[in-house]
Amino acid sequence: MSPENRTPHIITVSSPLALPCGVTLPNRIAKAAMSEQLAGIDGAPSQTLTRLYRAWGRGGAGLLVTGNVMIDQRAYVEPRNVTFEDERHLEAVSNWARAGSSEGAVMLMQINHPGRVAVGPLYRRPVGPSALRPRAVGFNLRKPRELTLDEIADLRRRYARTAELAVAAGFAGVQVHAAHGYLLSQFLSPVANQRGDVYGGNPANRRRLLLEVVADVRKAIGPTAILSVKLNSADFQSRGLAEDESRDVALALEQAGIDLLEISGGNYEAPAMTGVVTDSTREREAYFLRYAEQLRARSAMPLMLTGGIRTLDFMNDVLSQGAVDVIGLGRPFAVRPDIAADLLAGTREPETLPTAPQIPVPGADPINAYLQLAWHARNFRRIAAGETQVSGPGAVRTLIAAGTTVSARALTQI
Repeated sequence: MSPENRTPHIITVSSPLALPCGVTLPNRIAKAAMSEQLAGIDGAPSQTLTRLYRAWGRGGAGLLVTGNVMIDQRAYVEPRNVTFEDERHLEAVSNWARAGSSEGAVMLMQINHPGRVAVGPLYRRPVGPSALRPRAVGFNLRKPRELTLDEIADLRRRYARTAELAVAAGFAGVQVHAAHGYLLSQFLSPVANQRGDVYGGNPANRRRLLLEVVADVRKAIGPTAILSVKLNSADFQSRGLAEDESRDVALALEQAGIDLLEISGGNYEAPAMTGVVTDSTREREAYFLRYAEQLRARSAMPLMLTGGIRTLDFMNDVLSQGAVDVIGLGRPFAVRPDIAADLLAGTREPETLPTAPQIPVPGADPINAYLQLAWHARNFRRIAAGETQVSGPGAVRTLIAAGTTVSARALTQI
């Protein structure tokens, strides 16, 4: 066949993707991480969580990224997060991995430590890079304690151990959470990290812990498992991590040999990751696409873009242009578990689906972010019970139900 008659290879959501470690994603649609809050009191994955991922695994996504899995039971993001720090939960985690991957989806465990924004246990003082309170309402009630060098070394071991256990349990790899104002994101932030030692004071020192964790995790899981990182494009707050420094972090992660970088943004003080953002970030369908395009100009690392993407044409457009390699969807999977199959077939788009309730008044951003979390949690239980289309309750019912549920769960964790 002559060159002029060859059909160019066009990348779409249906195209497979071979990652540097050798694992191939069957398509370019990923269920991004959403906090499920479906562990047992002991931190083990519940049968409800396993059923939820079985439904998502049947739903057609090429990649499933779990919600927060805690590396330390002394600090969790929300009540009833899965904790996985030793072999006690190995069988339950293995069942979870098999449920999600039984139809061919690739499963990644997102591993995390909340640092100074830990919700619980309520009796324990949170820790952070520096003894500085977050400015977010509620999270500023307890002043964190600055981590010692010995404690930082222990955290590095914990990240590596949880990653090692995840792969042993059947996960294809892990995603190290370094975004959204959690511990590793706090170390990257000039606002949260005001240390005077080798982990603070300049950009190279602020990213030191993340790069050490990545190296430790790679050593623990080996070269053939997926090592992903979730990174803020920016913190969207005054003097926080800015895009230029974030791109330097991303390029350092590429040099460290990660397999997939997920781009997100924001934190508890500026929750861009939930869609609660300023108008300037709504100029395009994807919240963080401009950052991805600028990074792509300097990097060949596989990129996953999550946040606000809602139309099939847009997904295929950014994939075919090579700006990103994987499309991450969150909220659509909280409404319809088989949305990926519909997208692959071209029969439905996420923008047609209901979204979480919002309170349309100035200053309601923290409440709306909480509403989204609570609304998702209610929907997850309904999907796990077999529902295929979830409308979800309104704002008032969500707040009432969530307040009761979260209060009860918090008490069980004290």
